Amino acid sequence: MNWLLVIIGAMVGAPLRYLTDRAVQLRHDTVFPWGTLVVNVTGSLVLGLLAGATSAGHASPQLQLLIGTGLCGALTTYSTFSYETLRLIETGAGFYAAANVVASVTAGLGAAFAGVSFAEAVWPR
Repeated sequence: MNWLLVIIGAMVGAPLRYLTDRAVQLRHDTVFPWGTLVVNVTGSLVLGLLAGATSAGHASPQLQLLIGTGLCGALTTYSTFSYETLRLIETGAGFYAAANVVASVTAGLGAAFAGVSFAEAVWPR
């Protein structure tokens, strides 16, 4: 039944990713992929929170499958990040491509770290 938890999480994460990306991108008149950055950083934060809760014994393996693998796996998108960065380079927007790489990696790792730190503060071991 673990596969069912992953499917259910992905059924929520995939449309949430698409709708969030579109909503964010419509608000910004730029070639910078703000929508993808938002979903990736949000997913990193959620996954960090979940990892911290799990390590403190406050989240089950089933919740890890539902939220971590299913929802976050479908919400976040490394392939789209890579493709959009490549397209920025191909269209001569090298500054935006570099900014996308730096912002995505820095903010994603920072969000994951913040999520783990917050969870550990709320649920100490």
